[in-house]
Amino acid sequence: MKKLLTNEGIKVSIITVVINFLLFLMKIIIGFICYSNALISDAVHSLSDVITTFAVIFGLIIAMKDADKNHPYGHEKIEPIFGIILAFFLFITGIGIGFVGIKSILNKDTIVIPGALALVAAIISIIVKEGMYHYTMYTAKKIKSTSMEADAWHHRSDALSSIGSFFGILGARLGFPILDPICSVIIALVIVKTAIDIFLSGVTELVDTSCDEETLKDIKKTIMKCGQNIIINDIKTRKFGSRIYIDLEIAVDGNLTVKESSLMSDKIHDKVEEQFADVKHCNIHIVPKN
Repeated sequence: MKKLLTNEGIKVSIITVVINFLLFLMKIIIGFICYSNALISDAVHSLSDVITTFAVIFGLIIAMKDADKNHPYGHEKIEPIFGIILAFFLFITGIGIGFVGIKSILNKDTIVIPGALALVAAIISIIVKEGMYHYTMYTAKKIKSTSMEADAWHHRSDALSSIGSFFGILGARLGFPILDPICSVIIALVIVKTAIDIFLSGVTELVDTSCDEETLKDIKKTIMKCGQNIIINDIKTRKFGSRIYIDLEIAVDGNLTVKESSLMSDKIHDKVEEQFADVKHCNIHIVPKN
């Protein structure tokens, strides 16, 4: 099942690479023809999407590998690492777009009113990129891929960038040419903020952060349903990429035989992993009640 879902993620990523490259060609050509700095910056953003999506594909392929001698816990932590790499590219993209916008604001005399065709290109980009965001985010949630979710936000940041380009071009054509670079700077700030959020999310998955309180509460309920008079002495969870590891200590009736205790442990282990798809392994230690 895991490999099927990951293959679905790779397929989606390949489709978005092709679409992004076509958008890049459209925007860069029209941007130069129509003298639109905003659209050219937007085109560069689309090209960065192509590069980062290749990184997502690579990350998904590695994360899909089974555990081996050198990586007995698997390769899931590759996902947040690539998410952090994507956040870095997104951050640099935002800074670059902002720099170009500020430079244009400071050199007002160099601003040229863009052609009408640039407006059409911006509208097409907005519609396509927003659709790509929803398409990619749906799959990212389905396969629980951090790097793919980061890539989805990259698509949305491109849609926002295209919105900025549209209003900047429209404003310039209506007699306010400075709106073009101003909109670029605003969108750049949004992109940088998104990059920081993705970076923090990736770091959280790398430092063995516990799962959320609601999930932990549900896990405890599932454990308690596995037998009578079970006492949870201690339970620890840690995120391993998009998966969860559980270390559990429970107290049971001291009169139980070793076999009965083992059966109890197996029942809890199987039930928890069955009920919670995110749980990769539940390690259980049984002690007698005091």
